[in-house]
Amino acid sequence: MARIRNERLIQAVAVRLKQLREKRGMTLEAVFLDTGIHIARVEAGKANITLSTLEALCAYLGVTLIEFFSDDFPDFQK
Repeated sequence: MARIRNERLIQAVAVRLKQLREKRGMTLEAVFLDTGIHIARVEAGKANITLSTLEALCAYLGVTLIEFFSDDFPDFQK
């Protein structure tokens, strides 16, 4: 299976994760300590995370995947 890397989508996910984390007043360190997931590279748009990891982060941040990809999700198709 070929690896596909959509840079615009990766950047949009990065922006949304950072928005949600900062809105809740959480630090990168707190997320790591609580979840074991290091999201600094994700938020920098340097890591292409799995859906399972994204779902775990959403659960930690108190949103569903549907809410994550809601109207506040950055437009990545332009």
